[in-house]
Amino acid sequence: MATATLTIDLDALISNWRTLNDHSASETAAVVKADGYGLGADRVARALMRAGVRRFFVAVAEEGAALRNAIGEDAEINVFSGHMAGDTDMIGDLGLTPMLNSMDQIVRHVEALPGHPFGVQLDTGMNRLGLEATEWEAVRDLLLSQNPTLVMSHLACADDPSHPMNGQQLTAFRAMTDGIAAPRSLAATGGILLGPDYHFDLTRPGVGLYGGFPFTDAAPVANLSIPVIQIRDVAEGETVGYSNTWTAARHSRIATISAGYADGLIRAMGHDVSAFSGTESAPVIGRISMDLIGIDITDLSEEPNSVELLNATQTVDTLADAAGTIGYEILTSLGHRYARRYKGA
Repeated sequence: MATATLTIDLDALISNWRTLNDHSASETAAVVKADGYGLGADRVARALMRAGVRRFFVAVAEEGAALRNAIGEDAEINVFSGHMAGDTDMIGDLGLTPMLNSMDQIVRHVEALPGHPFGVQLDTGMNRLGLEATEWEAVRDLLLSQNPTLVMSHLACADDPSHPMNGQQLTAFRAMTDGIAAPRSLAATGGILLGPDYHFDLTRPGVGLYGGFPFTDAAPVANLSIPVIQIRDVAEGETVGYSNTWTAARHSRIATISAGYADGLIRAMGHDVSAFSGTESAPVIGRISMDLIGIDITDLSEEPNSVELLNATQTVDTLADAAGTIGYEILTSLGHRYARRYKGA
């Protein structure tokens, strides 16, 4: 079989949630948008429910509908994008809770689904989603009289604890919400790690659950094992791959493995990553192509049948650093060609 295998460790996922939960006295929800950050929202959410999670967050109503069908009625599903045109039936029929972001959404929700639960998202300086301070002031009393399930905002720079934006947003959020009876939420993974001032009534960890930065103590959740298709000898001076970007400086043994940028292993990772056979590493060489990657196995003690590109040593953030991006992009790009296996939980 030439298909690579992505193994998702649900026990590690639950351990990460429990550790983040222990950071605060607040309720700890879970963000499972983008199909559980690429790892399968249905399996991820069911495992987290067994650990005690009762509130989930998704990006759009369609994700919420799929999640509801996967986990049943015993958890609250919140939709960050709010109540968009065309969402009414899904929100109403499937019991989704939109985080209302604009005056248009407020009108749409109140008129289409009077009495249906909703939350409110506020903009505290990120300028992405949510009511601005003047809009909130205009509708605050009306919305609070209808008992929103949550009033939330989102931090722009929480992955940098020293960034002044964190304090600015905290001050703005308090100015907009101090004294209200509705539950409040400001912290995702980075905000949880900033400390109790940011925790309020509910925290919403996302990438930290899946082993990503800024939760540096996270247990790795994803392991990627890739079959070796072919091994060949390459003489000194010969080249490997597209555009002759790698030239052998010695007689080498080169393995071609069955994955590439079509599987989310983006070309920009270049030569700064390795494949692992046990504890031994073999550098990636040449260009990552659509379906294939070359690795130099000359110095391995044994020729492997498969190698690991994601493991406890080389995490999603290691790959992200090599590609000049972030772990979120690596996780959510992991391809659908992989055979997915779940262990634990």
